[in-house]
Amino acid sequence: MKRLVSLLFVIVLYSCSSVRVHYDYEKAVDFTSYTTYNYFSDLNTGLGELDTKRLLKSLDIVLQSKGMLFSEEPDFYINIESDLYHAVHNNTAGLGVGGTGNSVGGGISVGIPIGKTKNRREIIFNFVDYKKDVLFWEAVSIDTYKENQTPAQREMHIQTIVNKVLNKYPPKGKRK
Repeated sequence: MKRLVSLLFVIVLYSCSSVRVHYDYEKAVDFTSYTTYNYFSDLNTGLGELDTKRLLKSLDIVLQSKGMLFSEEPDFYINIESDLYHAVHNNTAGLGVGGTGNSVGGGISVGIPIGKTKNRREIIFNFVDYKKDVLFWEAVSIDTYKENQTPAQREMHIQTIVNKVLNKYPPKGKRK
């Protein structure tokens, strides 16, 4: 019952999420041939150690629910990178001063940002074919990053990101 409540909470959180995800993949790839995975040994996610553990745990849960197995000799490796940045203000208020007279004109205008700067986090998920050493699938998630989250909130947010990222994996592409 507790798992059902947690799952419903994740679904509700997922449905009103501000996470945006962009996908790209090789169209010619047969995704059914990828059944085992692992992470690059030099994985440096750019996240804190605890958030990295949360992210990998969430990835394991979702991938295994899709029938994939963690393996020491995988079909593909996963690389994860992230970056924090400040969102550019889209809203500004303008002030202007100008004058004219006797065929002389001039003016000054200043845009003043409205609102608070938002921190954004971009996480890039790359799936690389082990034998060919070729990237075959990529997802880039962008979301609002809040520093003051509790551990439970961080875990739920990371689960939301992973669910949204892997929602379209494997893509409805070529099947053999």
